[in-house]
Amino acid sequence: MKASAAEGTGEEGTTPPADVAVAVPSAATGGPVSHAIFRVARTHRMIAGQLLRRVGLHPGQELVMMQLWELGPQRQADLVRLLDSDAATMARTVRRLEQAGFVRRYPCADDKRAYLIEATTASHALREQVESLWRQLEDATLGNLSPTEQADVLRVLEALESRLTRAAAQLGA
Repeated sequence: MKASAAEGTGEEGTTPPADVAVAVPSAATGGPVSHAIFRVARTHRMIAGQLLRRVGLHPGQELVMMQLWELGPQRQADLVRLLDSDAATMARTVRRLEQAGFVRRYPCADDKRAYLIEATTASHALREQVESLWRQLEDATLGNLSPTEQADVLRVLEALESRLTRAAAQLGA
C-alpha cells in the first residue's frame, strides 16, 4: 500500500483508512502476527488517548485510578506490581494525578519510607466517565462481533499474553 501523509500512514497518531489493508514491510514478513499486534496496540492506545483526554487523563492513568477505586489506598510499590509498571513511570503518573486533584498521597503508618496513594472525592465523580469511555473503547475495538466472537478474541489475547509473559521471564525481562 502506498499512502500519502494526507491519507494517513499510521505514523504520528494517524492510521490508514479502515478499508485499506496495511502491507507488512519485507523486514517483518517473519512476524506478520507480531506486526499486526503492534499496529492494533498502537491504534487502540491512540483511541484510548483521544477518549481519555475528554476527562483530563492520559493513557495508563485510568488504570491506576481503576485499581484505587477497586482496592482503596495502595502503596506506590503495590501499584507498580499490580500494573506491571516501573517505579519511575508510576511516580510520574501519581504526581500528575495528584496535581490534577484525582489522588492524594499520605505517609504509610506501617512503613515510614512509603506513601499510600488514595483516590480523592473528585476522582469518584470521574469514575462514571472513565467507565463510559472504557465501554466506548470496547465498542470501537469489538464493533459488531457476536458474543461468541468476543469471547474468542478475549481467549486468544489471554493465551498470547500468557505466552509472552513466559517468554519475557525466560529472556529475563
